[in-house]
Amino acid sequence: MKHALKHFLNTQDWSRAELDALLAQAAAFKHDKFGDELKGRSIALVFFNPSMRTRTSFELGAFQLGAHAVVLQPGKDAWPIEFELGTVMDGDTEEHIAEVAQVLGRYVDLIGVRAFPKFVDWAVDRQDRVLNAFARYSPVPVINMETITHPCQELAHVMALQQRFGTTDLRGKKFVLTWTYHPKPLNTAVANSALTIATRMGMDVTLLCPTPEYVLDERYMGWAEQNVAENGGSLAVSHDIASAYAGADVVYAKSWGALPYFGNWEPEKPIRDQYKHFIVDEAKMALTNHGVFSHCLPLRRNVKATDAVMDSPQCIAINEAENRLHVQKAIMATLAHQ
Repeated sequence: MKHALKHFLNTQDWSRAELDALLAQAAAFKHDKFGDELKGRSIALVFFNPSMRTRTSFELGAFQLGAHAVVLQPGKDAWPIEFELGTVMDGDTEEHIAEVAQVLGRYVDLIGVRAFPKFVDWAVDRQDRVLNAFARYSPVPVINMETITHPCQELAHVMALQQRFGTTDLRGKKFVLTWTYHPKPLNTAVANSALTIATRMGMDVTLLCPTPEYVLDERYMGWAEQNVAENGGSLAVSHDIASAYAGADVVYAKSWGALPYFGNWEPEKPIRDQYKHFIVDEAKMALTNHGVFSHCLPLRRNVKATDAVMDSPQCIAINEAENRLHVQKAIMATLAHQ
């Protein structure tokens, strides 16, 4: 009997044992860069948004394992795609996802999708329609290259922490996910994912943000609570910088917009502008337990974190970025051989 097709849409869909296996495979790929696990295979990388690390690491990862990657940018070098059912397609879109995903699946062995929210209506964006539509119609595994979550970044971050601490067991570590200022309201994807994976690994997690308006969507708060119940650790929400940083082993920074103002950012701007002091600096890091610092990148220096923090030996952001290559190779190899 044929098993149901497995995608990589969110780490929450995978068991802890499966995630540990991916991390172990990624560590092996870091040691031995080239292999033939994807020899003769192919992957379509569908980008609805710009990319540097994601595109580079997926293309090179496929090449290093013997696969060929085809990069597509709908609306630029590929036809604009319609995602709604029942739509009379007399506008800008030229073809429907029902055909796109099925045809690509006849050509390639894997499909990667990168599609950010539209930033108009969170009730719509939280449905992750583009990613889920690809998964619904594709006859081959689909990989989330960042939508409203960023599961590849999650595994790269955990891998960097395991390397720094010299253990695969991160239980008992105090993990601070801190909001930082940014002149623009940003996607919550990396914050959602950091909260998800830190609690999945059994760490003691503090979500530090300026006001309750910046607390993340109830879906991801719920996943975090579920993870604490299943894996140990703890979850707390704090608006106090000093107590949140105190004794932290890990500080992970990210900017995101307050969901109550989603799609209507102007009223949020004066609130956000009051909290530029949430920048990660030497004084805050001095409160930690010799903690490590990381960020998914790109990072605006001296806005989100100071030069001193970024250039410190405690910063593992570059290691995390490198690990995107290794974990994505593990994901592609695992999905291709299911």
